[in-house]
Amino acid sequence: LMNEDIRIHSWPCSYYLDTSKQWVSGRLSLTPVAIKFTADKTGELLVNFHLSSISEIKKEASNLIFSSLTILEKNTKHWFSSLQPSRNVVFNILEHFWREQLLSSQGAGAEASALQATKGKELVGLMTGSQKRLEDTAKVLHYQGEQFDNIMKGLHKIEGDMDVADRLLTELESPSWWPFSSKLWKAPLETKPKETATVSDSKNQEGIIIRIPVIITHRTDSNVKPGKLTLFASGLEISDCNSQVIHRFDSKDVDDIRVHTPYEISIRQRFIGKPDTSYRLLSAKMPEAIPILEMQFSKKIQFLEDALGFVGARKSPQVDLGTSIWQAATGLLGGVVQPGSPVGGRDGPDNDQIQLQKQEKISQEEAKELKQILKKLKSLALETEAELERQDEALDSITTSVDRATLNIDKQNRRIKKLT
Repeated sequence: LMNEDIRIHSWPCSYYLDTSKQWVSGRLSLTPVAIKFTADKTGELLVNFHLSSISEIKKEASNLIFSSLTILEKNTKHWFSSLQPSRNVVFNILEHFWREQLLSSQGAGAEASALQATKGKELVGLMTGSQKRLEDTAKVLHYQGEQFDNIMKGLHKIEGDMDVADRLLTELESPSWWPFSSKLWKAPLETKPKETATVSDSKNQEGIIIRIPVIITHRTDSNVKPGKLTLFASGLEISDCNSQVIHRFDSKDVDDIRVHTPYEISIRQRFIGKPDTSYRLLSAKMPEAIPILEMQFSKKIQFLEDALGFVGARKSPQVDLGTSIWQAATGLLGGVVQPGSPVGGRDGPDNDQIQLQKQEKISQEEAKELKQILKKLKSLALETEAELERQDEALDSITTSVDRATLNIDKQNRRIKKLT
């Protein structure tokens, strides 16, 4: 689970303190699950409540003069004013995280049950996440294989064109009307229909890996609007709420991706002689997209200081769940399926494993689910291995075809120079 205390964003503003009937300057902060306000002078935490407890967020005016943002929380209305950079920016971001919090499985209804999750459920969640990541990898690999197939089709077309060029050059080198020629007039060469549609259709049929709602910042902090981020195997696309494309980055167009926090990234394409194209994206669903971006743009992605903890926690999930779970997972699963079998290794079970089995039991249903996920993971791994072997063979074939095409082109160029 993500650290609930991480600060996603904070804004200078004023808060109306009802007890003293005055406005207090401070900072409004947003975390993945809560909203907080801290006073500047005293450092006191005046506001701290869960996003799921909010029933309404509105733009209002206080005393008919000051533009304010109101948050209704359990019949208590909180007033915030003098928001920087603007009220609209703060409203869009708060509303986005509030809506996603209510829609997510970790919202108000599921929060209590999630806290009481057993170790079996945690293991199922981890395995499900691993399965999803492997499926995403398989999609990217499949698209890469299609690209190799298209390259092979292009090379075959080049070879066919070179054969035509060879026959035409032979005609020019020794035309039939030349008295010393032994060749006769040949019939016009029949042009074969070119297969062009099959190659161009692959991009239109490209599948979507993931699509998430985002808050888009372009050029200035005040230019903030909601939209969507769509990840393809060949790149990514940023669109507005009406699904109108704002900008599409192909993989080769992306120069760098910076992960500022687990919920905020910036994407940039550099240009010489004109401003760079840069977008900053904030989303409650960004932790789901970052691993895919890291896989696609491993050499271009950079994790800044506030995001380094996210990387460490994601790469070593056993730290959060206890190393004993990973050590005992196989034994526990075997013990449930075959109760008579020992839990530990040949030397006997460890104390940690015995204590874990006593405290946290894995149910029969969870064990069955884990077995099904493991079977799917094995199947995906075998299919991925087979696809990689096929692509290795395709690469060898492409290399050979490119070398052969290069030699043919050089040969035809020399023949053309002799004719001219």
